[in-house]
Amino acid sequence: MSSTAIETAGLVKTFGDNRAVDGIDLTVPAGTVYGVLGPNGAGKTTAVKMLATLLRPDGGEAHVFGHDVVREADAVRGRVSLTGQYASVDEDLTGTENLVLLGRLTGHAKKAARERAGQLLEAFGLTDAAARQVKNYSGGMRRRIDIAASILNTPDLLFLDEPTTGLDPRSRNQVWDIVRAVVGHGTTVLLTTQYLDEADQLAARIAVIDKGKVIAEGTKGELKASVGAGSVHVRLREAARREEAARLLGAVLGAEVQLEPDPVALTARVGTHGERDGDGGGAADQASRALAELARAGITVDNFSLGQPSLDEVFLALTGADAGTGSGTDAGTGSGADAGSGSTELKEEATA
Repeated sequence: MSSTAIETAGLVKTFGDNRAVDGIDLTVPAGTVYGVLGPNGAGKTTAVKMLATLLRPDGGEAHVFGHDVVREADAVRGRVSLTGQYASVDEDLTGTENLVLLGRLTGHAKKAARERAGQLLEAFGLTDAAARQVKNYSGGMRRRIDIAASILNTPDLLFLDEPTTGLDPRSRNQVWDIVRAVVGHGTTVLLTTQYLDEADQLAARIAVIDKGKVIAEGTKGELKASVGAGSVHVRLREAARREEAARLLGAVLGAEVQLEPDPVALTARVGTHGERDGDGGGAADQASRALAELARAGITVDNFSLGQPSLDEVFLALTGADAGTGSGTDAGTGSGADAGSGSTELKEEATA
């Protein structure tokens, strides 16, 4: 198998006047989770649909395991699977019936389809719900049955488009465990998400997309280092002195100071000011000078910490917006073709 699962160059997709994907260049190593992070309307889903051959690019090139997504679409489809943002299973069928139906549609004999369905239901913790209609499943159970349906035939590449949107923390953790298990069996996963902690937990490399462009790419450590060596977090004794403390910190650190919702808390990035000015001051030195300056001013600090920037801070620094927001709409998105809408004859046989 190729060491590169996905390679794109100048990938473009437009919808009228909206340039939803605007020249994306990506290289996704095989056998890993690759995160595509961005706000609503950034172009994530449109990019995935082009890579999965559901949309035709208007410009540029894209290859999946060396196959051109336009000229060799059938070869690409034979190696990929897609779990979209919305459930693709039939809610009126049970968990078993859905998986058997999809197994039959993808070429399994009836006995083999039932065996594979049983294996997946057990692996995904759905055996007890196998005979229940999917419309009676919880949100987390629906996402698990969705992913199970996507790997009936183990794909070389699995697209997961915002798989945990709307799930509670426990269900999200269950889906994360499933993703790790899928990759452990050799499948490459391209994960789109607007949840920063999800990318932080799962992805070996991350591309940050905004307004149809890749604005940053790298490992989590590289992205965090790109916006500063660390973040200073300060909790004061007196809320009345926070404005004064913010001015002092800003002057010492040469960085914008953020006032937190907690009325005695402040945060600032450090590590770039000294390096940029060539004075040799690293993050720890800057933080020490800031703490000393507050002490000289008689401002009591109850808690002081220096840590690596979070992905939230990376995204804010890169885009000026929270990852969970976005003014645009990812044009061209939608439920796409539903594999569960196969022929009536096969549906009746699967449910018999």
